[in-house]
Parts: sequence; C-alpha cells; structure tokens
Amino acid sequence: MAITAVQNPTQIHRIPQSKYIDAVRWLPPLSPLSKLAVLAVFDSDADTPSLETHSLSIPSSSQTLTLTPHSRWTPPSRISSLAATASSHPLVAASTLSGSLHVLSAGHDSMVDDNGGSGSTMEPVLSVDEVGFHVGPICGVDVIESECVSVGEDGKVNLVSFGDEGFRRVFDGNGLVGFNAVKWASPSEFVTGGYGFGLQWWDLRRPGGPVSQLKGNWSQGKTGGVVHSIDIHPSRKHTCLAGGSSGTIFAWDLRWQQQPIVLSGVGIGDAATPSFSESEVWEVQYDCYTKPSNISSSRVLPAMFSSEDGILAVVEQGEEPTELLAEPCAINSFDIDPQNPSDVICSLEWESIAIVVRP
Repeated sequence: MAITAVQNPTQIHRIPQSKYIDAVRWLPPLSPLSKLAVLAVFDSDADTPSLETHSLSIPSSSQTLTLTPHSRWTPPSRISSLAATASSHPLVAASTLSGSLHVLSAGHDSMVDDNGGSGSTMEPVLSVDEVGFHVGPICGVDVIESECVSVGEDGKVNLVSFGDEGFRRVFDGNGLVGFNAVKWASPSEFVTGGYGFGLQWWDLRRPGGPVSQLKGNWSQGKTGGVVHSIDIHPSRKHTCLAGGSSGTIFAWDLRWQQQPIVLSGVGIGDAATPSFSESEVWEVQYDCYTKPSNISSSRVLPAMFSSEDGILAVVEQGEEPTELLAEPCAINSFDIDPQNPSDVICSLEWESIAIVVRP
C-alpha cells in the first residue's frame, strides 16, 4: 500500500519531532491503511536514547500524515546503527555507541489502532555486551533471519547466532584496521567497508579472512575517504554498492574486482565523475522504483543516497542524477519501503521525519 494512491508529482511530508532521529527503517505494515517504521531516537535534553515503532497513516478526511507511537524500548546508550528484516516476523538489530548489540522482535499485538489494525510490540531476542565483544562504538550492523553481524572501528568483525550464547569472532584487526559498514549478501556471505574506500567480501565457509578485497588505492590518492554505507541487490549479488566521503558513490563488481565503477565523486583518470554532493554520503540503497535506462548486466542499477549537505537523490551510471529532496540540514538516514518502493522515509538532523512519496 503506497502512502497515497493519487498520481501527482512527488509529495514531501515533513513531520517535526521533539528529539533527534538518528536512523529509520520500514517494517511490515500494521494494516492496509497504516505503515510501520522503527526509529532510533535520542533525547538530548534528558540524555536518553530509545528505539520506537510508529505507524504512519492518512486520515480519510485529510491528506495530512499522522505519526502514532506504538512501542518503545530503551537501549543502554545512543544507537549507532540500525537494521531490520522485512519478513512477516520482522527483527530489528540496534548497535550502540557503548559497544553493545541488541536484537528485538517487532511483532504485532492485539491492540487495535485508530485504523482498525493491530499495534506493535518490541520484545528483546538477545543482547550482547560482554567484555571483548567490541571496544568502543559498533559502527555497522546487519541482521538476517538467524544471525547478526557487527563491525567497529576497533577492527573486529563479530557474528551472533540466535539461540547461542555469546558471539563468534570472525576477524580481529587488532586496531590496525577499522570497519564502518557491513551488509549481508547471503546467509553465509557479507561485505564490509571502512577507511580508504576499501571493501572486503567475507565467506563464512572459508574462514581466516576476506575471500576478496577492493583495495582503497584507486581514488587519486584520497585514501582518507571512508565507506559509510553498503547495499547489495538481491538479484545481483555480485555487485556491491557503497557510499562514503566527498560525495563518493561507487559499485564493486566481483567479476572485475580491481576497478570500481564510480557513480559520483572521485575516480581514476577518465573514471573521475563529478559529485552531485560534495559532503559525506551517509546512506546508499539500490532503488528498485526507478526504472534503469539500460538493463545490461554490466551496468549498475539505479541507486538512492542521502548526504550531510541535505540531499536525497537517485543516481544512475552515465545519467544525470535526480534530486528528490534538498534540506538545510543533514539527512542522517533513509529507507525505501520494500513493499511499496515509491515511499521513502528519511530522518533529518533538525529533529524531523520526512516522507517522500513518488508518483
């Protein structure tokens, strides 16, 4: 169900909040007339973090979006990374600045909301905060049906399996390397990213280290760049999308491993591409709503990104970017609704939620 069925130009709905929204993710809807999202919230006045589910619904007599809270859970410190599954029994994974990891079940309860649908609850599935798990903040986390992977600037890559005690150390860089982002590619494979625009492909069936790497020496000497976000398309697992410093968005195709495909930002020689944004790219996702101009398997599919300078846009290889939203503040996070990809939820630095509805 799209937020609105009216075929108008792109609609922007801004919903002011009283607290910082650090990250947002869509969850399966509560009912045909209500959409559900999970928000990583921080109250700076009370110095209190929280994880909250809210429903978004349009009253029949108005086109004004309403945001209704349903459930709330308090983590031990501010949330540093947020991920969720899109299954009928969704899981939410939240990591913290203090180095703990928490997985919650975001199920529906019997409470009836204003639209006749049920409410939502968050029940903890597991928490890992033992000594040695991570030193300092966990920078990236991703979750699938039975496992969660976490990475940090401490160079540790950890795996947590549901139902098991503790965690499994996949890799420890001993402080010599650091990771900022991670994304599952399959139940046994994931990709990490960190400093120098480098990416690493891991296969749990082949322990000991990454099975493939994209070296971070391709960016005209700008090895100080950082990968902040990674995405992998479900039908093109061999192509990894990444966004990071200086407005850089690139893809790594495992079939041609040594040369990145630069969509925006720095590059080598002829590969250099002007940046639509020159600031940090905080999040990047494949955009299955935008139809590609060329469906060749050698071309990167359209991608959406958000940036520190307040840009939400769609970029495609060899095409002009399409701007969806321009804000006077950073867009910290966004998520494309997997069930209705016309709908995008964004968290703005100035304590607001923005909903972008594409025609």
